[in-house]
Amino acid sequence: MALEPDVRTWRADKVSHGYVADYKPFSFVDGEGVRCSLYVAGCLFKCVGCYNEAAWSFRYGQPYSRELENRLMADLAHPAVQGLSLLGGEPFLNTQVALAAVRRLREEFGRERDVWCWTGYTLERLAVDTEDKRALLAEIDVLVDGTYEEEQRDLSLAFRGSRNQRVLDAQASVAAGRAVPWG
Repeated sequence: MALEPDVRTWRADKVSHGYVADYKPFSFVDGEGVRCSLYVAGCLFKCVGCYNEAAWSFRYGQPYSRELENRLMADLAHPAVQGLSLLGGEPFLNTQVALAAVRRLREEFGRERDVWCWTGYTLERLAVDTEDKRALLAEIDVLVDGTYEEEQRDLSLAFRGSRNQRVLDAQASVAAGRAVPWG
């Protein structure tokens, strides 16, 4: 079982280099509906059986750029697109990238587009962690939380790989002060 980080040592401003591992427009697998999926680079959880080990490196891929952000916004403007998915790597260890994308999305589309995010952190840890993590959590609509645990792998689960992971209504969870399942 992967352990949650010590919040005193795992800080985005200390580990992230602002890289994006991949960008996949018009995806059907990273959440509900048609999505634009932004895979950030870098993860310290390093879960056994991770589907995206290449993205563990904080310098994998390319630096996040205004050009990529403009392309992302243009793709999100397509009427078939439901929203943005943030994956990794670990979005909450790349908050400067994730927040830039989400804040621009909110500026241009308000709540017309939703934001899904996958993280190895739990909701409970994010709610008391650093300011940047709490700021990103405040912008997320659906949070898939918890590390991937290979011994709990279950391919019948929607939007998650292991039974310990939860699919949460992030806004309702923050408001309630407890985990509220999505859907």
